[in-house]
Amino acid sequence: MDDDLSKLVDAIAIGRKIYTNLKKAIQYVISIHIPIILMVFIPLALGWLYPTIFSPSHVILLELIMGPTCSIIYENEPMEKNTMVQKPKPFTTTFFKFRELVTSITQGLAIALVALLVYQYAVAEGLNESTTRTMVFIVLIAANIFLTLVNRSFYFSIITTLKYKNNLVPLIIGITIFIAVLLLYIPAFTRFFEFEMLTPKLLWISVLSGFGSVIWYELVKWGKRIS
Repeated sequence: MDDDLSKLVDAIAIGRKIYTNLKKAIQYVISIHIPIILMVFIPLALGWLYPTIFSPSHVILLELIMGPTCSIIYENEPMEKNTMVQKPKPFTTTFFKFRELVTSITQGLAIALVALLVYQYAVAEGLNESTTRTMVFIVLIAANIFLTLVNRSFYFSIITTLKYKNNLVPLIIGITIFIAVLLLYIPAFTRFFEFEMLTPKLLWISVLSGFGSVIWYELVKWGKRIS
């Protein structure tokens, strides 16, 4: 009914924004679920010292914490500045390119590897099961936060994306940190989930491990920008 063709550009821009944000959300879901699955499966399958490091209640808790990230944060992400300079996609193009799928799987495996290494570190240090569980849990929570920030763009750096206007980012991350604090320092929650209050050293090891398991992708993005 409206033959104003200038609106066609706006429609394409909105469509590309929705398409890109949907891909970010799905890639995040793939990446973050791989370490959860492997942390449940590997200690049990290999007969490690603490085979059931995560119970169903821990998995549900992780899902409740990580769910809002993809459903709320990425849905409200602004359009990236290079969106409209990209070439139109052929009709034969699949939703995920092979490279994008490999990226998500690699990110998930990196988080899982670091979480398993922290698990083994805790065992080597003679820490009990509750402390080991808590350290691994904090690794996943920290990795989740930094993965959320890193994957806001698969091209621009985290320094650039921090300037994006999305008020839900600090809100959701703040809630995540608040929940983690409750789980660590409120005895009722700590006992229920069989956690342990961590010393500052063990807490920093867990947080920095989660950070390191994700931040390496910034080097990949840097390589894309200079190529």
